[in-house]
Amino acid sequence: MTTTPPHVGWAEADARRIHRQFLDEPAGTTPAEVTAAMLGAHAQVLSAAELSVALRAAKATRADVRSALREERTLIKTYGPRGTVHLLPAADLPLWTGALSAIPAGTSPMPADVRMTAAQTDEVVAAIADALTGAELTVDELTDAIVARTGPWAGDRVMDAFQDKWPRWRQVTHTAAHRGVLCFGADRGRKVTYTNPGVRPAEGTAALGELVERYLHAYGPATPKHFAKWLAAPGGWAGELFAALAGEGRIEEVCFEGDPAWVVAGDTEFPDGPARGVRLLPYFDAFTIASQPRERLFPGEAYGRALAGGQAGNFPVLLVDGTVAGVWHQRRSGRRIAVTVEPLPSAERPVAARLGELTEQAERVGAVLEGTAELTVGPVAVGPHA
Repeated sequence: MTTTPPHVGWAEADARRIHRQFLDEPAGTTPAEVTAAMLGAHAQVLSAAELSVALRAAKATRADVRSALREERTLIKTYGPRGTVHLLPAADLPLWTGALSAIPAGTSPMPADVRMTAAQTDEVVAAIADALTGAELTVDELTDAIVARTGPWAGDRVMDAFQDKWPRWRQVTHTAAHRGVLCFGADRGRKVTYTNPGVRPAEGTAALGELVERYLHAYGPATPKHFAKWLAAPGGWAGELFAALAGEGRIEEVCFEGDPAWVVAGDTEFPDGPARGVRLLPYFDAFTIASQPRERLFPGEAYGRALAGGQAGNFPVLLVDGTVAGVWHQRRSGRRIAVTVEPLPSAERPVAARLGELTEQAERVGAVLEGTAELTVGPVAVGPHA
């Protein structure tokens, strides 16, 4: 006997993702719980991460997110998916480190004379763990500590970086984070520091299985290719991982927009209608980065206007009924926050008809940033970190 996998359309999948991301209705919960639902908040630009998280938590401000990170320690700033800086829930750090450290490492992009061997990597990671235990060190201080424990080769300034040369060991910074021995400490003036979070990574196979289930819960239906892109992991490896989980009955196949995709086993209920609402999402918001297929989230002219060469996250976006309908920008002067929103030409009339919702969103952005927003609808010059 054969069965036909349930069919899921874009509108239903998008609406469920919106709901599970707390983008339809902010959650009455903590920044850490919101960040867990997002599967991490991209924090290369920390202010954008603060806005991403606080917008999803009812009445929260950036101060609440900062408190969770710096005082309560329920959030950790570290290297997460794709080796990029993220805020992750402290309670989930064993899961994340177990899963991320179990992803097969690709070929190093470094020149042959710059690369580190596996043995050298292990030696440096052990030195980092030792040096950062009970300490918060700047990059220069950590470099000295590593060299003292390994040898001068680790400190050789051979890595090209921002018109400068970095010491050799820095190519494995994210590796040390993924193995649970490095995360960001408190800033020391304008300098960042690192510390050892003292985390024991969960067993890799189990952690990866749970991460797939969490990913599919938040962003499913999805394919192994989508999962691999989100993690910057090998596609073939992701396919084998999904096949193994399917064989264990932990995930099941559905027909998503006419093609096979996966959800957590039994998680086949979806909203009856499309997403509704107007939202302003900041740089590198988790929803815009992880939702696939990207051409459905960024339809038509949105694909060219709101993506940077196909890379999601580089532009703040206007979301209307679950799809990208424009870009926006905010500029602060004291407590005044000028919010400028540029709808795409095809969305100008729908946005004009919902100016009240857009005004509420701008006011919410202002409240999160602890200021007063003033909304303008018109052209904006949006670029990375503008």
